[in-house]
Amino acid sequence: MAALRGPGTDPRPMDARALAALAANPGCRRRALLDAAGVDKGAVAETLGAPARFGQSRFAFSRGHAFEARVKRDDCAELLRLLGVRGPGLDGTEVEGEPAGDVAVEVPELGAPGPEGRVLRTRLALAEATPGVWTLLDHPLLALDVAGSTAYLEPDAVAIAPDGRWTVVEIKSFPILDGGADAMKVGAAARQAAVYVLALDAIEAGRGRTDVLLVCPKDFSNLPTAEWVDVRKQLAVTRRQLARLTRIEEIAAALPAGTTFDLGYSPDGRTVTRPVAELSAAVESVPAAYAPECLSTCELAFHCRDRSRAEGRVDALGRGLRGDLGELTTVEAVLSAASGLTGDPADPAVSSLRRAAALRSEALSEAAKQGTPA
Repeated sequence: MAALRGPGTDPRPMDARALAALAANPGCRRRALLDAAGVDKGAVAETLGAPARFGQSRFAFSRGHAFEARVKRDDCAELLRLLGVRGPGLDGTEVEGEPAGDVAVEVPELGAPGPEGRVLRTRLALAEATPGVWTLLDHPLLALDVAGSTAYLEPDAVAIAPDGRWTVVEIKSFPILDGGADAMKVGAAARQAAVYVLALDAIEAGRGRTDVLLVCPKDFSNLPTAEWVDVRKQLAVTRRQLARLTRIEEIAAALPAGTTFDLGYSPDGRTVTRPVAELSAAVESVPAAYAPECLSTCELAFHCRDRSRAEGRVDALGRGLRGDLGELTTVEAVLSAASGLTGDPADPAVSSLRRAAALRSEALSEAAKQGTPA
C-alpha cells in the first residue's frame, strides 16, 4: 500500500463517509484500492485536470465544530438530556418518579499513541464501562476490516447506557426545521452511522443499538435537538455490499508491475512533478464502475465521467439503465442492436431496443405525414 501511494506520503484515512460511498458502489475497484492505500484522490483528480467540485466549506466546517462543542459542553449535559437521561444535574428540575441527586456519568480518557492504540483504548472503555452508570465515549476510534484492509472510523460519540447497550451519536450542523430535516442529508447521515454500528458489531454483536441519535440545530437557532433514526436497512445494505467487495490484495495483484499513484512532489512540497500521462495510465489500470451518483461522493468522479463519455459507455447514463442493457456496454453497441445490425433477438434488452426503435420510426413517419415537426 505504501508503494502505491508513494514513499514518504502519509496515508489519507478512510472515514465512514467514504466507506458508505464505497458500499453504495461495491463494483468500483478503483475507489476500493485507492482508499485502501490512503491515496489522496482529490490531489490525483486535480493533477489529471478534473478536480472535484464538492466538499464542505471552511465556514460550514467551523460551524459544525462550534455546534459539536456546544452539544458536549458542561460535561456533555446537553447530550445526556437528548439521550433521555433525566435528573436535577441535567435540566435543573426534579422529575417525578426519578431519584434525586446527580446522574452518574463517566467520560473515560481515550487518548493513545497511534490509531492502533486508540482502537485498543476504545475497546477497553467499552469492555470496562461500569454497569448501572452512563458512560460517554467522546470521539472513540473503531476499526473495521474492509476487503482485507483496516479502516479506522471515528464517530462523534458513543453512549453506553446503564443496561450496557451502545448508542452511536451523530452530530450534524444541518437544521431540523419544524420537526423534520432534509431527507437526503438525513439519509447520508444514516448511512454513515450504519458504518459505525457495523464496526461496533465487529467488537460484540448485538450490543450496538440499530437506532442512532442524530443531533442537529433546532430550526434557525443553535439550540441542539435530536431525532432517533432507525438504520437497520442501511446496516443490512452496508454489510451486504462490503461483503461483495473484491479483496484489496487481489486488485493490487492484477496491476502492472511498478504501478504507483505517487504524485512526485518537489522538495518544497508545492509542485507535482509526475507526468500527467503516467499518472493517468496508473489510474486507468484499475477498473472503475462510474455512475452519476459518484459525482457527489468521489473526488475522481469527474475524471471517470470524462473517460466514460469519451469511450461512449452507458455507465454515464445511470446504474438503472446500465443494468437494463445487460451486455450492451457502449452507446454504439446499443444503436447497432436497436437497428438490427447486431445482437441476439432473444435477448430482452435487444428485443426492447428494437421495439422502441420501431415505435420511434412509426411516430416520425406519422409526424411527417401530418406535417408536424419531429
